Amino acid sequence: MTEFIYEVKNLTKAFEAGFFRTSKIVALNDVTFNVSKGDVLSIVGESGSGKSTLAKILLKLEKPTSGKVLYKGVDLSEIDNRRYWREVQAVFQDPYASFNPVHKVDRVLKAPLKNYFNHLSERDIYNRIKEALEFVGLRANETLGKYPHQFSGGQLQRIMIARALLVDPEVLIADEPVSMIDASLRIEILNLLHDINARRRITILFITHDLSLASYISNKILVLYRGEIMEYGDSEEVIENPLHPYTQLLMSSIPQVDRKFDRKLEIELEKIEEVNLVGCVFQPRCPYARDVCINVKPKIVSVKPNHLVRCHLYGESQGSWRLNDTRKS
Repeated sequence: MTEFIYEVKNLTKAFEAGFFRTSKIVALNDVTFNVSKGDVLSIVGESGSGKSTLAKILLKLEKPTSGKVLYKGVDLSEIDNRRYWREVQAVFQDPYASFNPVHKVDRVLKAPLKNYFNHLSERDIYNRIKEALEFVGLRANETLGKYPHQFSGGQLQRIMIARALLVDPEVLIADEPVSMIDASLRIEILNLLHDINARRRITILFITHDLSLASYISNKILVLYRGEIMEYGDSEEVIENPLHPYTQLLMSSIPQVDRKFDRKLEIELEKIEEVNLVGCVFQPRCPYARDVCINVKPKIVSVKPNHLVRCHLYGESQGSWRLNDTRKS
């Protein structure tokens, strides 16, 4: 029987907007999915997709408007924050923002150990930090005693990953962890996250806008657009056979010499107003949209085992039109 570490059920998050807070922006809308223990799940989407809001809810930094999240079968709202943050650690996009420039990096590394393991001696603390730094490819004698400005962005991100590992977490939520790192160093961080999952069996939620990074590191991919799941499934299946037009758009933006997915999508990047669309949220940009897409919200359907998609192309309303039809004719 599959052991789920997360069960996300009908999760919705709306933010009040406007001068008098009379309008709402829906960041997540009825999001449902599970994460199995030991998975590396990539949550993929452009800016405004809701992926970072989802990460904040899973980190208990935001509360959902409706729906719920179960962590190891227990409602997240009922779990003590201190206990939860001991088991669920995060690595954020900007490594520089995690450090106080006037303090040495030692302070950041010692803090979780003193918070959760206050019985440890200074020698034990040093040994744990040394082990964690070595795991991420850094030497303690070249790291401790230095200030943040003495490190590169990639090194600071490694230090933050080491910090997360110090408390032996069960889950690591990595929110765009390589987007501010030099491109030549990104693969090193991805390989490090892969090793963490393989050697320590830590479940990883990898938040990214880049489908190529998701395909490299994860065994599951969830594609979000405007707060709704567009596609979800095994990474190999989603990459080799992207079903949703939005996933195809993301795939077409990946530069490849020998592209297996060679369908060129001509999508007009029109301005999308913040309105409550009745039908599919992607239809203003979709080259295959029809009246049903404008008027009826598609349901998530299972096209294959472990491959789900929210699109009328694959639902009961698909009729006779297919991907080679012209746009809104």
